[in-house]
Amino acid sequence: MKFSYFGLIVAVLLLGLSTASADEGKSEEKQAEKKQEEQKPDELSQQVEQIKKQWQEKDGSFMPTLKKAYGYAIFPQVGKGGFIVGASHGTAEVYEKSKLIGHAKMTQTTIGAQVGGQTFAEVILFKNKKALDRFKNSRFEGSVAATAIGGKKGAAAASKYKDGVAIMVLPLKGAMAEAAVGGQKFKFEPLGESK
Repeated sequence: MKFSYFGLIVAVLLLGLSTASADEGKSEEKQAEKKQEEQKPDELSQQVEQIKKQWQEKDGSFMPTLKKAYGYAIFPQVGKGGFIVGASHGTAEVYEKSKLIGHAKMTQTTIGAQVGGQTFAEVILFKNKKALDRFKNSRFEGSVAATAIGGKKGAAAASKYKDGVAIMVLPLKGAMAEAAVGGQKFKFEPLGESK
């Protein structure tokens, strides 16, 4: 009988821990969303330019790769954190033929074994108009896996397109041990319509 009570107590404690982790993930998600909404376009532009410069210094093929692409989105700072339930958010400038055409917001929720927090920059390359249009019409969900990790010489040039899209990331700070599943979702806002 004592063993049954002990098993019940353990089950209740684990359920409480799981619920608290989920609530914590949602709270972090709301704080990150609020921070992204408060970000001004000028501040975002400065961050994008800073990341371009930083990435190019580490990998000389970065800027030529951007110029070759039909279009691209640069998220200069994506914050990611979690314990069991994780969340990440970021805001980007979106370019078509090297001309700024709008902004995009990214959200990602992951469920799985994950601990820690990390900040990274992310670039999504579009090989052609069809791939960029899919992104602009919110019919694009990014894979968790990137095709190139920034900071290594020649990494940008070696990035591989899949369905007209290549994703590159540049770790900025923090570490995250992760074996999680989940996709990135994007919302595009044309220039002049961004909040």
